[in-house]
Amino acid sequence: MAERRVRVRFAPSPTGALHIGGVRTALYNYMFARQHGGDLVFRIEDTDSNRFVPGAEEYIIESFKWLGITFDEGVSFGGDKGPYRQSERRDIYKEYVRQLLDAGKAYIAFDTPEELEAKRGQVQNFQYDAHTRLSMRNSLTMSKDEVDSLIAQGAQYVVRFMVEPGREVHVDDLIRGDVRIKSDIIDDKVLYKSADELPTYHLANIVDDHLMEITHVIRGEEWLPSAPLHVLLYEAFGWADTMPRFAHLPLLLKPEGKGKLSKRDGDRLGFPVFPLEWHDPKSGEVSAGFRESGYFPEAVINFLALLGWNPGTERELYSLDELCQLFDITKCSKAGAKFDYKKCIWFNHEYMLMKSDDEVAALFAPIVRSHVPAATDSQVRAVVAMMKDRVNFVSELWPLCSFFFVAPTAYDEKTRRKRWKEDSARVMGELAALLEATDDFSIQAQEHTVEQWIQDKGYKLGDVMNAWRLTLVGEGKGPGMFDISAFLGKDETIARMRRAIDTLG
Repeated sequence: MAERRVRVRFAPSPTGALHIGGVRTALYNYMFARQHGGDLVFRIEDTDSNRFVPGAEEYIIESFKWLGITFDEGVSFGGDKGPYRQSERRDIYKEYVRQLLDAGKAYIAFDTPEELEAKRGQVQNFQYDAHTRLSMRNSLTMSKDEVDSLIAQGAQYVVRFMVEPGREVHVDDLIRGDVRIKSDIIDDKVLYKSADELPTYHLANIVDDHLMEITHVIRGEEWLPSAPLHVLLYEAFGWADTMPRFAHLPLLLKPEGKGKLSKRDGDRLGFPVFPLEWHDPKSGEVSAGFRESGYFPEAVINFLALLGWNPGTERELYSLDELCQLFDITKCSKAGAKFDYKKCIWFNHEYMLMKSDDEVAALFAPIVRSHVPAATDSQVRAVVAMMKDRVNFVSELWPLCSFFFVAPTAYDEKTRRKRWKEDSARVMGELAALLEATDDFSIQAQEHTVEQWIQDKGYKLGDVMNAWRLTLVGEGKGPGMFDISAFLGKDETIARMRRAIDTLG
């Protein structure tokens, strides 16, 4: 049999914001598809109509657009195996439900929620399976006429898959190897509900994967318990030869303590768990996003790719193309990966350094102009060149760099007490006069002139520079003094010095 073209899918439910764990699952699918020259399909699993949240689907698509994860077909991307939204495939699912019923591999059950709850009260650890199904209200215990009559009367029902006990089900997992589960512990899962005429995840997932020719199912570890049922369904339909290979990814764990990463962890420790800011249409709650928090998409991608897998080298910084080339899903960890959000901040800093001054300046310029509308592009770029290595996020530049654009109106008291000596006003007056008489205000010329003056006067370099910094910046921060004065220019430098001398005395 000819080897099939690799086809993987990412199939989120539009029930709210996309969790960062889902982003990593999509990324691993993307890397796997690109590495094998295959296709990545985007499918929307919206069979649970009660949990549908308006705007969630658009949010998910926008998230991947920002991250640079592209799909080959699916919802909003086109393709010849659609529809790709499960709610638009009702008639397709009904056909396959009928196939299972006709083959005696599924049955109709009329048990109400109240009856099921009562049974759970009577039977400890009740499970709807081979041991209990014949004591329930279903097509196995009722005549065909009774079943047809109830359906005709509009009675609500579900279709359950008939799991036969006594089997050892094998799940061929690329990460976990041969996973074996006894069929006795699998209950007769509901595959279809007449109430909304929609299948459950289990049936829709299998039918869609088969019809869309999915070759590999790469998903989170939380779906591993459902994999044996999916194997049985593939067999029941006679599709065992085209069953996809499974790969169940390790969980993303809390940064500290035990358990799965949650939004509460992000709220408590101050980091986002969603790719974009999410405005909940029901509660009105706003949740932070990586994009709005100032992360670069490349940094988020690099960070996520190495959560649960690494290429086995000391190197940590990779482009998305490089990650795709190196990716080996069989080398993914089986154990959960701690979500070290501080490491993600480190990645963002590294990507800040890798970006050109022009790129960072384009991001910083709107912030500067919200405070100083007249700031020029060349000024913003010059500041970025001096200061970008000191921050993790573009948003951190303004508090650090505002003195370049706005003269200080107050002077940090702690710095004043430490750096402004009894003779500082006199020395700064002398320095202002020296600078005023200087024709060449370039960094090099200033440095030569001022340092020679300090030497000739017998002043201490540190005392002069620290006092000078206070006059221009208002506190003890910033790059080299000659960088600052050259940026400000002669007039602004001397004006700030004179103002500080008058104020500080």
